Amino acid sequence: MLESYLRRQGLSGTPYTPLVGDLKKNFTMTMEARSKPIKLTDDISTRVMPYILQMLKTHGRTFFTWLGTTPTITIMDPEQIKEVFNKVYDFQKPHTFPLGNVIATGLANYDGEKWAKHRRIINPAFHLEKIKV
Repeated sequence: MLESYLRRQGLSGTPYTPLVGDLKKNFTMTMEARSKPIKLTDDISTRVMPYILQMLKTHGRTFFTWLGTTPTITIMDPEQIKEVFNKVYDFQKPHTFPLGNVIATGLANYDGEKWAKHRRIINPAFHLEKIKV
């Protein structure tokens, strides 16, 4: 049902595998990539995230995969990424495991009003004039 909804929205991705989703395939590809030696000058992306690179080649710059029973949408288009980051109430962040809030706090983990407040505070630091060196 959820997969068909994503497809109706124009997204492509892998079919759902009950309970495990794409985790097994992702793990297998990662272990296979890490088993091969690489040079210091090699591109490490094929070693670090081979599954995502395969999905990019197969499904394009916007696609969905399954982390267990949860669909995950990957977006590579800068305009779409900007829209997601600016519409905090429309695009909810996944909840991390409880210890995650203790280990890492900050704008990346905040949601709703707390995110909006902190974003307003730090936003001036990222104006183009201040970033130029």
